[in-house]
Amino acid sequence: MVARKPKAGKAKPVSRIKKFATAKSQVRGSLMLDMRKPRVLIVEARFYEDIADALFEGARAVIEASDFDYDRIDVPGALEIPAAIRFAMNRSGSRAYDGFVALGCVIRGETTHYEIVTNESARALQSLALDHQLAIGNGILTVENEDQAWDRARADRQNKGGDAALACVAMIGLKQLFSS
Repeated sequence: MVARKPKAGKAKPVSRIKKFATAKSQVRGSLMLDMRKPRVLIVEARFYEDIADALFEGARAVIEASDFDYDRIDVPGALEIPAAIRFAMNRSGSRAYDGFVALGCVIRGETTHYEIVTNESARALQSLALDHQLAIGNGILTVENEDQAWDRARADRQNKGGDAALACVAMIGLKQLFSS
């Protein structure tokens, strides 16, 4: 068989086979896969720094056990967490976030500020999750006193940081299930 040159003015046929490769695998065909690890952003309110650190330790353990990548940022208080997530949600490409973990602590004081902070931070996180289809684990403690906060924050007690990370991981899985 003799190879023929394409006639002038006619385009060469384009192959429909695409090649996609990573360090771990190689796929041939029109199937395009996103092979990167899921990435989570942990947003911490640092008003009570020691409690925030305890919450983070629980969350970090769950995220690492799930073999996810994560970034960690801090904000001054619980009201700033939803805004930080909103800023970060549009990140794209290989550095895009698949989910978010909100960590912080609000301890009741002598004024109604407690109700405003707890209600508005929870409402804003829920709105972000619903309006933008985000996987968010809410680990913002709302407690009466510091003893309750420590009981909920410590990984060897109630581990609410770990619970928030588990919720995030589960929601990422559900989002992937219903996106395919």
